[in-house]
Amino acid sequence: MENNKITDELIYIGVDDKRTKLFEGQYLIPNGISYNSYLIKSHKNIIMDTVDKVATDEWYKNIEENLHGEKVDYLIVSHMEPDHAFNIETLANKYPNMKIIGNQMTFKFMSQFFNIDNFDQRKIIVNEGETLTLGKSIFKFIMAPMIHWPEVMMTYYENEKILFTADAFGKFGALDHKEDWLCEARRYYFNIVGKYGIQVQNLFKKLNNIEIKTICPLHGPILKENIAYYIDKYNTWSSYTPEDEGILIAYASIHGNTANVAKELAAILTKKGVKNVVLRDLVNDDMSEAVEDAFRYDKMVLAASSYNAEVFPPMEHFLNHLKGKNFQKRKIGIIENGTWAPSAAKSMLDIINKMKDINLCNNIITIKSTLKESDLQLLDNMANELINC
Repeated sequence: MENNKITDELIYIGVDDKRTKLFEGQYLIPNGISYNSYLIKSHKNIIMDTVDKVATDEWYKNIEENLHGEKVDYLIVSHMEPDHAFNIETLANKYPNMKIIGNQMTFKFMSQFFNIDNFDQRKIIVNEGETLTLGKSIFKFIMAPMIHWPEVMMTYYENEKILFTADAFGKFGALDHKEDWLCEARRYYFNIVGKYGIQVQNLFKKLNNIEIKTICPLHGPILKENIAYYIDKYNTWSSYTPEDEGILIAYASIHGNTANVAKELAAILTKKGVKNVVLRDLVNDDMSEAVEDAFRYDKMVLAASSYNAEVFPPMEHFLNHLKGKNFQKRKIGIIENGTWAPSAAKSMLDIINKMKDINLCNNIITIKSTLKESDLQLLDNMANELINC
């Protein structure tokens, strides 16, 4: 990692993690994830955030290779979640004269996680819009509460017009895994940050008059080119505006009969010329991928089996994920299946009715056990409504 320079003064000292299988204990990360940390070497040595416990040894190796025996003067803490903050105490112990920069909430949380020697004397508390000069390095601090913890703040390095964005603009995937930014950034956003669209929109108002040449997130690649593209994507996502025209068919099937209905509807839609028809099996597919698709497209069909006089749990789980992420502004069709007392639709509606700006298809389709010839017209009618609405 020696001399892994981003700019003349900024060095990347983060670590790729390919050992962890589930991020935050729930999101599959087949291509790993990066824990980003940065070193500014100017008249002072300033570290931007630490890393997760699994990356500790490699992170310290990166620090030592780039410091060449010099000390760390300051640590700026953007976010107190342990995948970024785990090593605050160990770094403070290693460099007892190091000052720690954060906001009031940062230090409240820090005292809950750690017991740092001379804590009160080492704190530098910054507030919204405050500017701090460290040596010849000038920093401006922008509070970003609930993106996605209340203490989150962004740091603007005025000397090089770099914005350190905490979890914002991050993505799943280790840095040495080369892939397009968009897909895994979208999955990351909606599953990690998605609930807090209003807060992201409020943040953009604070960034309007700031020239940004580089975005340095805490996960994923450093963004240097076409900054407007990334900001535009975040603006779309955080406003809950559908990104693409298309129809997600999310189904929860016990014995395969409801799956057959979902696949038949997909075939009808495709035959009618719908370009983006996406099927998600809520029993077997990654839930975070289904959540991503629900937010990506402007329409969705939910097909589920009845179960225990309610709905098959994978569908309930999916809808509760969406509700928790503030899902809204979509057209939804509902298909239920049941052999003697279909109940899935009512249970689905109980959750959907708690969401905002949902436009339901005119008719709910009820299948009795298996798809029959007489059901095809109902699917065709739903397809026409979805296409023409």
